[in-house]
Amino acid sequence: MTQEFYQRIETAFRAIALQAGDVIMEVYARPDFEARSKADDSPVTEADEAADELIRAELAKMFPDVAVVTEELSESHAIKADRFIIVDPLDGTKEFVKRRGDFTVNIALVENGVPVRGVVYAPAKDRLFYTRADGSSVEEAAPFGDTAGPLSALHVSTPDNDALLVVASKSHRDAATDDYINRFKVKDAKSAGSSLKFCLVATGEADFYPRLGRTMEWDTAAGHAVVAGAGGQVLRFDDHTPLTYGKPGYENPFFLVLAPGVTLG
Repeated sequence: MTQEFYQRIETAFRAIALQAGDVIMEVYARPDFEARSKADDSPVTEADEAADELIRAELAKMFPDVAVVTEELSESHAIKADRFIIVDPLDGTKEFVKRRGDFTVNIALVENGVPVRGVVYAPAKDRLFYTRADGSSVEEAAPFGDTAGPLSALHVSTPDNDALLVVASKSHRDAATDDYINRFKVKDAKSAGSSLKFCLVATGEADFYPRLGRTMEWDTAAGHAVVAGAGGQVLRFDDHTPLTYGKPGYENPFFLVLAPGVTLG
């Protein structure tokens, strides 16, 4: 695609994520809000639904010719396209319901199986990560206005395999993950919710994020794009080949997010 298209993607994804974050924080600020279980037992709130509606409406106006796959619209899960935008309007709903700040807005552009551009916005933490038109990743400093503020270029760490910095899931940590992490020489292991784990690898705050559990492509695509734009890798757990998108049902296998140089063995 042309540079002009990617410039439009950068501007639009940033603006839409910020708008969705405002909608989410309006619900978050209330003394109580409704949460219910979906068919797969995962929670959903009015914040997920309001943010999803806003994001879909804005994308339809700005990119009417690009297919949109979104977690909250089940009929979109049958879409098959070489280029599509994939959305998780509120990743980390469990963190949201428990009033922990680790939830994010996620929007990504996938081309030929690769998430090439994306935005991850954590409104409760005032952290905003995205890929520029040229594919490089940045973090923008708060407060966030109509035009971009100060940007910090992101680059993954240079890992020390004798002292790895590992991040793992806050809500989905299990014995299998711990057993896998224990195969490495770990200096520090931290927990984080939602797609923020990808961003911690992108910023160099962590070297490695293993995910031995069920995820969907909308959970990972935006974070994947941010990590890739910072020089990182997202690999399948089973054969260490690149994680691809547009798979049947948009389901992911187990995967690994890492700075090049982490020795997987």
